[in-house]
Amino acid sequence: MVMKSHPALLMMDLINEIVHPDGKYAGDGYYQQVSERQVLEHAAIALDRARTAGIPVIHVVVGFSGDYAQWPPASPVFAEARADRRLVLGTWATRIHDAVRPLAGEPVVAKHRVSPFYGTPLEEMLHALRVDTLLLTGVTTDLVVLSAAREAHDRDYRVEVLADATATADDALHETALTLLARTATVTTVEQASPWRSASRHASTDRDAGPDQGAVQGMVAQQGAVSNRSR
Repeated sequence: MVMKSHPALLMMDLINEIVHPDGKYAGDGYYQQVSERQVLEHAAIALDRARTAGIPVIHVVVGFSGDYAQWPPASPVFAEARADRRLVLGTWATRIHDAVRPLAGEPVVAKHRVSPFYGTPLEEMLHALRVDTLLLTGVTTDLVVLSAAREAHDRDYRVEVLADATATADDALHETALTLLARTATVTTVEQASPWRSASRHASTDRDAGPDQGAVQGMVAQQGAVSNRSR
């Protein structure tokens, strides 16, 4: 018997600062790789399929308040952010790219570190939605995607990485990250991801009665209030 899964799609760090040609990280290779690999196009397909199948979608954005109160000074990943005024929450920089913009009601989780789980209500949202399988898209493959996959694995989620909806600064680093990801996750593509085929059959019966969407929205509102107080 095939075990029925309850997936959610995570759209991670697909923000203007990283994936738009005018973003401050564009020149580091991210925009070129995103463009050549058609990451936004593939991510948009995943987004459409999740919505059609009734699979919950959670968007994740990295950023800091205007005073950089949450900025980690010892981090080599975020070393340039404060001096160059990068990744400021509530600005164009941390807005999700128009190609994959959220619909009304889709939660957006703000994070201040690489991991989407660290210091965020993400896991509480997943529990409220009764999720047991995560579909991962985003930039970069070697940072947020790899971190999310490893942490999700240790939290007992099944993980599928949609490789054609991910990218990093260059091909070699991307391929290395996928090799590492295969240790704790299933590396697949948007077209081949397994939940699309099963979720649509169960969405109308299981999801309507089960997940607490109100609780998820409450978590998003609470996170927003905390973020606003820190600005």
